[in-house]
Amino acid sequence: MNRRSRLAGAGLALLVLTDLLGRAAGLGALGAGSRHLPRVALTFDDGPGPRTPALLAVLAAHGAAATFFVTAPACHAHPEALRALHAAGHQVEAHGRWHRHALLLPPWREWAQVAWHPRAGQGGPHLYRPPYGGHSPLTRLLARLHGRQIALWDVESRDWTDRPARELAAQTLARTRPGSVILLHDGPQVTPELLDALLTGLRERGLSPVTLNALRPHRIGLREGWTRLRGSYGG
Repeated sequence: MNRRSRLAGAGLALLVLTDLLGRAAGLGALGAGSRHLPRVALTFDDGPGPRTPALLAVLAAHGAAATFFVTAPACHAHPEALRALHAAGHQVEAHGRWHRHALLLPPWREWAQVAWHPRAGQGGPHLYRPPYGGHSPLTRLLARLHGRQIALWDVESRDWTDRPARELAAQTLARTRPGSVILLHDGPQVTPELLDALLTGLRERGLSPVTLNALRPHRIGLREGWTRLRGSYGG
C-alpha cells in the first residue's frame, strides 16, 4: 500500500470514528433528562411544513409542549407555520441551513450550516440538531464557535417507515422512560395520528411532555455513550 492510499485510509477512518462518537455514541452532546422526574421531551425534525398545523392541533388538544428543530428552507417556504410554532409557545431550534449530513458538506458550508438559527437574534441557549445526527470532524468545534449546543435524542419513533401509527406508538412507548427525548418528524403523513396515540400513552404512564429547555437534558457521558453505541448497531 502506497503513502497516498494509507493517508486516504486514515482519513476515512477518522471520518467514520468522528461520526460514530458524535452521532451514535453522542459523547458530549445533550441527551436525556433526569430519569427521576416524570417528564419527557417530544422533538420534531425537518419542519415547518404542510403537516405543522395538524401537529399543533394534536399538541393543543393534549395541552402538550414540544420542541421543533427547523431548517432554513422550510422556514422560508412556510413562514406562517413558523409563526404558528412561536405563537403556540413551543420551543424552536435549528436543524441546519441545509438538510445534509455533515460529512457531505465542505468546511465552509458546514460553518454556514451551524451558524444559521431561527432565533439567532434572540437569547439562548441555542440548540442545534445536525441532520441525521451526523458529525464531521469539525461539527463540535463549529458548534462551540457559534455558541450552539448539540442536542440529540434517545428514542426514535421511526415515523419515516410505512408501519401503522398505533404500532409505531406502541414501540415508541415501550422504549420511553422518564427523561427520554423522543425523535419525531414534521412531515410524514402518519405522524399526527402517531402523536395522538403517543400522547395518550404518555398520560396513562404519568409522563408529562415538556420542552427541551424544561426537561434540562444532560450531556452524554462515556457509560451512556457506550449504551447508545451498542443500541445503534443492535447490541
